[in-house]
Formats: sequence, structure tokens, C-alpha cells
Amino acid sequence: MAAPCRRMASRPLSLFLSCFNRTAVVKTGFRPVCSTSVCQTTLQTKIVTERASSPWTLMAAVCLQRLPVISAELSPIEKEFRHMMQQIEQEKSLLSDHELRLLEDAERMSRKQALDYNSDEDDDHRDQEIVLAQDLEDSWDQKLKSFQPAPRVRADVDKDVTSVERCLENLLILLAQQQVGSEKLWLLPQTQWQEGETLRQTAERALASLPAGFKATFLGNAPCGVYKYKLPKALRTESSVGTKVFFFKAFLSDSGPPAASNSSFVWVKKSELQRYLKPAYMMKVDRFIVDQ
Repeated sequence: MAAPCRRMASRPLSLFLSCFNRTAVVKTGFRPVCSTSVCQTTLQTKIVTERASSPWTLMAAVCLQRLPVISAELSPIEKEFRHMMQQIEQEKSLLSDHELRLLEDAERMSRKQALDYNSDEDDDHRDQEIVLAQDLEDSWDQKLKSFQPAPRVRADVDKDVTSVERCLENLLILLAQQQVGSEKLWLLPQTQWQEGETLRQTAERALASLPAGFKATFLGNAPCGVYKYKLPKALRTESSVGTKVFFFKAFLSDSGPPAASNSSFVWVKKSELQRYLKPAYMMKVDRFIVDQ
């Protein structure tokens, strides 16, 4: 018994470990892992094959929004709070330069009336006409009376749903009339995805296809929502079951030329969407539009 133990002990440790590793591999049946490049190629081929064989038609739509141009009308409680804050600010504020000048002019006039005025104080102003602060206020009041602010409500423009200048205090969303099957529907501008482009590029192409030439700033590369619908059973096939529409948000940066009266798109408020969109489509769109 001692002789076999001595022979085992005399063998190198590396030889002993190599024998153990070969035995473990044979027993466990491990297979060599494929290289990274081969795995990526296989995965890409699988994705392309799945897309080509997918029964769903992919589309991308853009939710183009025109931000409010003017501030919204204040509610009664907001007006009361603003008046209170203005009163607090006025009570705790220091005198402005114009108010200090009014006090200096008043003091100078009182000394003139009391014959306690030194004319040498106006040496710096002998070559130019002295303008009192009260005279400045009078000229400012005249300019204020002649100023006419632009109207907040314009009945003729606000009723024109094709005008991007309507309802300046509200957020507006662009809807386009598009052919879907045998009927025309009001939808967010959309188009079908093409091989080789991202979904955002598809949404940008949908916006560029409109005749108005809108310019927009897109918010990220990921969609903000998705709408899925199936075709009628009579039209379904193994290769075509329905459509998936991915929505992208964008803000209007340039409105382009004025639209014609018979344009195929409208600018509507969030509260007006239900007049144009179908209920199922409206439910998906309403989730990612935040009215300001």
C-alpha cells in the first residue's frame, strides 16, 4: 500500500491536475463557447429573419405639438395670490432710482419756495435742460395710453383649425387625414417602416411627407407609446395579421408657410381630440399628451 502512495506523490502536481481536468470535462460534457463575432452574426440573422416573417406591419407616427405662445388666463385665486405677492414685495422693497429722484426733486422745489436754494447746485446742468422726474412720468403715461396690446382671443383665427396661430395660450397637436383601407381617418402623421431605417427615422419621414414643410425637434429616440390593431378576419393572412404604430413626440420649431383652407391637417387642443380620433386610438394617444 505504501508503494503506490509513494509513486503518486512523486508525480508532478501539474500532471495530476491535468488528469483531473480531462476527467471532469469528459464526465460533465462541456462544449466550447462560440466566439463573440459568430454569436452576434447569428443573433442579427435571427432578428432579420423574425422581422421578415413577422405578421405585423410596423409603422411610426409623430405627435407634433405646438407649445403655448402666451401665458394662460389666471384663475380668481391666482389673481388674488398675485396681488398679495405684489403688495408684500412693494412693502419690503427699497426705493428705486426713479423714486429717489422724485424725492430729490421735491426737496429742491421746497427749498426754492422757501428761498433756501443755492443755484450753484445746478452748475453741472447749465448747458442742458433739466428734466424733472415728474416730467418723465408724464411722458411715460402718454406712451402707455397710446399703446394697444394684441388681443388674447381672436375669434376669426381661433376658429380656423388649419392655422398654427390659433389658441395661443393652449398646447396644440397636429392631426393629418390619411387613407386607411377604404376610409379616410384623422390620425397623427404616420408612415410605414422600411428596411434599413430606425423607427425615429420613419417618424421623421412621416413629418417630412406633409406638404406644409414643418420643422420640429424630436424628443429622444425611443417611442412614447404604441397602438396595435388587427385587420378584419376576412383580410387576415398568415403573413399579415395587423399593424403596430409606434409614437414619437416632437415640438414645433418652425411653422413654415400658412396652410391652405382645404389642407388635410388640423391643429387641435387636447380637449378637441375626441372629435377627430376614434375611441381606441384616442385612449392610446391621451396617455402621453400632457396639457399645459
